Amino acid sequence: MSKTVSKIYIASDHRGVGLKLYLIEMLSTAGYSVVNMGIDNPEQMVDFPEITKLVTDAMLDDENARGILICGTGAGVQIAANRYRHIRATRCERPEQAREDRFHDDVNVLALGAEEIDIEVAFLCAQTFLESPFEANERRIRRIKEIS
Repeated sequence: MSKTVSKIYIASDHRGVGLKLYLIEMLSTAGYSVVNMGIDNPEQMVDFPEITKLVTDAMLDDENARGILICGTGAGVQIAANRYRHIRATRCERPEQAREDRFHDDVNVLALGAEEIDIEVAFLCAQTFLESPFEANERRIRRIKEIS
């Protein structure tokens, strides 16, 4: 487990509840501090901007927190999350992508498409996202400041 990650805030819309609950179980078993936000019932309709705001607001005062957002495709939560200045969200389908996005862009929110990804691959993506470092060189830090 990465010692630099303080908490993982995770939420999904109704289309992502099953994947969210699976990831909560797997990440908690792996020793992460996971905070379940939003709904747990796939029959309860919720819009992805609403659950995105819950996670991004929770992350506002903790720069060591990470977020995982899930909707049907992952695109909606990624777009919504990136509207917040302190968030750098990536939509991910492969662990290698999660590693590169952390290393190059210090992403702090992982967006997953519940209808686009196998649950085991989603767990590998989440695990890689949480364990991968950011290459905090001057150029990368400058770029992050420019977009923030």
